[in-house]
Amino acid sequence: MSASDTTLILAVPSKGRLQENANAFFGRAGLKLAQGAGARDYRGKLVGVPDVEVRYLSASEIAAQLASGAAHLGVTGEDLIRETLPDVRGQVELLTPLGFGNATVVVAVPQAWIDVRAMSDLDEVAALMRARHGRRLRVATKYVNLTRRFFAEKGVADYRIVESLGATEGAPAAGSAEIVVDITTTGATLSANALKVLDDGIILRSEANLVASLQAPWGESQRAALRTVLGRIAAEERARTTREVRAAMPETGAIDLASLAGLHEAELPYGAPRGADGEIVMRCPEGAVFELAGALVLAGARAVTVRRVDYAFAAENPLAERLLARL
Repeated sequence: MSASDTTLILAVPSKGRLQENANAFFGRAGLKLAQGAGARDYRGKLVGVPDVEVRYLSASEIAAQLASGAAHLGVTGEDLIRETLPDVRGQVELLTPLGFGNATVVVAVPQAWIDVRAMSDLDEVAALMRARHGRRLRVATKYVNLTRRFFAEKGVADYRIVESLGATEGAPAAGSAEIVVDITTTGATLSANALKVLDDGIILRSEANLVASLQAPWGESQRAALRTVLGRIAAEERARTTREVRAAMPETGAIDLASLAGLHEAELPYGAPRGADGEIVMRCPEGAVFELAGALVLAGARAVTVRRVDYAFAAENPLAERLLARL
């Protein structure tokens, strides 16, 4: 059996802000990406995690590799996954959004079309286009599959896609299309090109995701590496959204910690303290920390402190369990 038969392949963006953000995401989970000898070396490793090979690819290549099963895990945009894969649910598992690479896929029309506000108005525009010019409404886009699915859902059929190879938002001004389907973050570029987004023209709100392939070979070594990687990611996510609240028991020792935990979505990770001199240790969601701390003070707890947690490991690994259940 060759090393490639037992190695988990992790595909990450090869350049720019996406690569920087991906490095930061894995770094927060204690997973350091180490690239090869130079910037032109497109392979690397996860430091301290055996049986994992890192491949540096473009975001679109990552989507294709996940679809074919050539990569087990990858960081890429949801827009590329939904554009590239005909059967997203059957081919990959979107494990967790990563909070960067945000962009929205939208339908935009010329601002001069003051009476065109919704997708339903495009039918009338398309009919006028055919009657006056003898041709279909042209839609410039890189997102051919997303466009076809969305237009079908909205009942718009009389149009023709013009595949865009350059700056899509410039197509109407150049005369190669009437409207566009493109990504936007602030809308400034669309506005600069005298375009507006239709009221119901949001196709997809996208961001970078950690994605797993259902087509890749998942042997025991790959599954073991997966549990390690996703275990650290889950521990960091759990820690980031929770706080640890510590206090000393009241001198009387009389406090109903179970009721406090239930009221404030908290847990007693080490069990209830024994005796009046015991230390209370509770964890709760970040948004509930002030209410829980205040309740402990009112109940007589002493020296209440709150701290952040770097990692919070647990026996259950929801990210891994969800994926393994589908393999």
